[in-house]
Amino acid sequence: MRPPESAPRPALLTLAYLAFISLGLPDAVLGVAWPSLRSTFGLSQAGMGAILSTAAVAYFVSGLLAGRLMRALRLGLLLALSTGLVALGLAGYVSVPVFALFLVAACCIGFGSGAIDSALNNYAAQNFGPKHMNWLHAAYSVGAALGPVLMTALLTRGVGWRSGYAVIGAVLGALALAFFVMRRQWDAPVPTTGEVPAEAPVTGSAFDALRRARVWLQIVTFFFYTGVEVTAGQWSFTVLTEGRGLDTAEAGTWVSFYWGSLLVGRVLSGFIVEHLGSVRMLRGSTALAVVGALLFAIPSVPPALGLVLLGFALAPIFPGLMSETPRRVGTDVSAHAVGFQVSAATAGVAVLPSLAGIIAERWGLAYVAPHILACAVMLALLHGVLSASADRA
Repeated sequence: MRPPESAPRPALLTLAYLAFISLGLPDAVLGVAWPSLRSTFGLSQAGMGAILSTAAVAYFVSGLLAGRLMRALRLGLLLALSTGLVALGLAGYVSVPVFALFLVAACCIGFGSGAIDSALNNYAAQNFGPKHMNWLHAAYSVGAALGPVLMTALLTRGVGWRSGYAVIGAVLGALALAFFVMRRQWDAPVPTTGEVPAEAPVTGSAFDALRRARVWLQIVTFFFYTGVEVTAGQWSFTVLTEGRGLDTAEAGTWVSFYWGSLLVGRVLSGFIVEHLGSVRMLRGSTALAVVGALLFAIPSVPPALGLVLLGFALAPIFPGLMSETPRRVGTDVSAHAVGFQVSAATAGVAVLPSLAGIIAERWGLAYVAPHILACAVMLALLHGVLSASADRA
């Protein structure tokens, strides 16, 4: 049974939206900064995989520990400390002179982001409902769309990639302060419009969750979802500039359009999800993602068509899967499942874009887009199996 939709306090809801915007800013910037960053440290194309993998390992561990951290620190303090850790890592990006220290900073960002992601998604799944879940992730897409615009503008003006990370770090520092000031409000009970309490008690253990087949199906589906989203977002700029000959401004614009299409798709899905239903939306979106990836893999097709369609198709998948988690796996283990899903999503961020870097290094950038297509096909197939298992009448 789905938890009833909540009546969240306006101040918390506003802060949650601002949090998702701010957290989206650094996630989409690396792809645009990568050619300049690679030149600064003298790295190969596969070096992006080292950054993503380092951050993802820390993110993965943080997601697994999120339940224990929330019990030990409470949600409000955990959000404040974790956001502060992300801001500290971004300050490291700005100042470190060698790549080894850059990876240490990436570890700080990954660990802090994993705790924030797990905590906020679990809170939203238990207290907000599918409409706000879609719009919260739309807010993330706002940040993800603004990040490349900011970095592209600074690069074209010759300011440098470190300045972009400095601006983003300042924003995250301000958000950490806001979380600290409002830390106690996150732990207060949230009223609901139904008869069931907003926060269902967790009676199952992590091992209970891992014994359920649908939990594993959700885990692998999240792995491929984020792999598709991040590989397309991080590698499309390099594919378009170094592989297909577009200039910096044009390629940066298409990458921003990709992240912007995620925003538009999530805003629209927030309006229609309660009429169409999450199940139908997820089925259609995974199929459409294959079409978008196929178009991007054809060099003669304008990049805007494939990237925008892919971003629009991917838009409702992550929030839809997350909001369906309590119903599909059971409310007694949903908190554990959310943490595992965040960790699996992080593994997808580490493995599949890193694999794209290896592919680009060994066989050329022309094979990155087909790699994205193959991952999109796997995503559609996995969700088809999950849907057949969990959504039968």
